[in-house]
Amino acid sequence: MSKFVKTKPKKLIEFKAMMHKSLLKLFFLLFILCFCANSFIAQTESEGIHTDTLRVGISGSAPFVFEESKTGISLEIWDEIANKESWNYEYVSFKHVDEALLALNQGHVDLVVGPISITAKRLETMRFSQPFYNSSISIISRVENKGLWGTIKPLFSFKLLIAIGIFLILLAIVGLFFWLAERKQSPDQFPHGPIKGIGTGMWLAIVTMTTVGYGDKAPMTLMGRIIAGTWMIISIIFATSMVAGIASTLTLSTIGSTTVTNIEQLSNKKAVTISDSPSEAFLRKAKINVIGVNNLDEAIDKLESKDVDAVVFDRPQLLYFLKSNKKENLYISKAEYFKQGYGFAFQENSELILDVNLSLLELTENQETEKIIHTYIQKDE
Repeated sequence: MSKFVKTKPKKLIEFKAMMHKSLLKLFFLLFILCFCANSFIAQTESEGIHTDTLRVGISGSAPFVFEESKTGISLEIWDEIANKESWNYEYVSFKHVDEALLALNQGHVDLVVGPISITAKRLETMRFSQPFYNSSISIISRVENKGLWGTIKPLFSFKLLIAIGIFLILLAIVGLFFWLAERKQSPDQFPHGPIKGIGTGMWLAIVTMTTVGYGDKAPMTLMGRIIAGTWMIISIIFATSMVAGIASTLTLSTIGSTTVTNIEQLSNKKAVTISDSPSEAFLRKAKINVIGVNNLDEAIDKLESKDVDAVVFDRPQLLYFLKSNKKENLYISKAEYFKQGYGFAFQENSELILDVNLSLLELTENQETEKIIHTYIQKDE
């Protein structure tokens, strides 16, 4: 009996010790599970990953984003990607791109879709997909009818008068050479008097240069023919350059002095662009007097009311505007500046970028991206 009494407390103590260790292990396991779960939740939130619905910020102007219909180049490309990846998403609209990017940095949206310029400054706080469109900055200006005098006025410019003067001097020199070479052998064609003789030589030079070939005057001596052959070669180059210069002058005069063909012409003029856009930074860096507005319609209104001399903005938006509105009084320059890519913006640690890039590459390889773009914008000339 005494043995039984002594043995029972010992087993009870061992049982309690075993239960205590088991509880400690269970508590430790629960602690590890909770810690891992919290870490996973925090990681997924920081990376912007949602298992149900992606929040997609949209911002930008036509033809990349049409707010009311939720269409446009950017949105159609994104829709193709999301369908391919079987992602559910909902759009969150923002008035300005900077507002959308701020919401992205604050974690309110998972990505931003639109004509988002990929810049070094933005890459400091976010990440981008590969470009789905390569854009540039261009210039729209007015075309005004200046009348007959306004058209021919450039022909009386100082530079053109100098060119004509040089041409006459050159003709006089060639005419002199013809006269010196031909006056003895062909006095009936080239009189001994210097004025008439040189004048005849100039006439022969003009007829030779224009390839009219009346045949009333022709060199008879070897030296005269050498001079004529040399002048033929020189005049081909000279006449071509002169005709091209005159044609260029007439073309520019037809377009009008209000037309801006390059950024240098804006040095003493006013330009308008969208506030806080890369175009504004570009103009300020070029030391152009720039006015900022909220949208492209306001910018065009200022141009047509003659408050400014040009609108400077992204070329695809300008091309789409001209195509949609058919404004014949506006001219878009051929010059392009500050070439940049448009991409989709993501949070720094987003895991969506790789899948989006793969899908973008497939769309590009299958010509799907090009088809979408050309639905809104014709191929640039």
